[in-house]
Amino acid sequence: MTAFNGNTTKTGSAALATPVLSLGRRYWRDRLMLGLLASSTILVLVPLFIVIAYVVVQGIGALNWDFFTQELGSPTRAHTGQPTGLVHTIIGTLVVDSMALIIAVPLGIGAGVMLAEYPDHRLNPLLRLLNDTLNGMPAILKGMLAFALIVKPMGTFSGLAGAVALTFVMLPIIARATESALDIIPWSIREAGLALGLPRWRVILSTIIPAAKVGLVTGILIAFARAAGEAAPLLFTSFGNNYLPSRWTGWLFGPVDTLPQRLYSLAISPYKQWHEMGWAAGIVLLVMVILLFITARVTVRRA
Repeated sequence: MTAFNGNTTKTGSAALATPVLSLGRRYWRDRLMLGLLASSTILVLVPLFIVIAYVVVQGIGALNWDFFTQELGSPTRAHTGQPTGLVHTIIGTLVVDSMALIIAVPLGIGAGVMLAEYPDHRLNPLLRLLNDTLNGMPAILKGMLAFALIVKPMGTFSGLAGAVALTFVMLPIIARATESALDIIPWSIREAGLALGLPRWRVILSTIIPAAKVGLVTGILIAFARAAGEAAPLLFTSFGNNYLPSRWTGWLFGPVDTLPQRLYSLAISPYKQWHEMGWAAGIVLLVMVILLFITARVTVRRA
């Protein structure tokens, strides 16, 4: 029979206590890290909510029916008490940003597909150089580039020129996000499609891109949010307009007002009424971006 003494009992108790102490340390370490993460998140969100609350408080008084139905018109309206609004600015923002998105999405996704799916292609070093150059270029230089390419040949500022300027802002972000999203797709999925006899382009369109749709949508949303708040490129391209265009072609080939550019011009104006409208324009721009994010997320989840 095996004999047990006091030393054996103490040794067994110590061996059992060691895992318990280790579990306790891991538990409290985990709680500490969760607390640090929560504190960091709150530390980041508090300034954001303060800024949003300040913008809402300053501009909520200017949000009325006239704001969404009337033109800004001449500065004399601010003195005579005539109704003024930014209906032309809201429509112009939707037109210019939509055109920029239509141009940038296929080009950006195509560039990302080239970089991710054909890494050995001889055009990739040049494509990556152009993408990195656009990504690091200040937004105002992108506006000057669009001015040289569109405004100078046309001889006029236009919504099309503004869309091209915002396209230069979106392109590198979409391309980089597409490349990153496609890189995490396992190569076994590509091999499975090729084993079925499908051509490479068909595998990419039917299998790889749908598998990476969440990353692609995220990249497109980030690019749109970045471009939607840019005012500097639009000063050289769409320029701005205090009135609605007389014809629909005026949205494409004439000066067009946009929320970021109009917000800047209202902020530096000498009229208090226009200052309040500038804060209100900030609220509208913020709501537009938030609604776009929510709509895109809901659509992706349902798909």
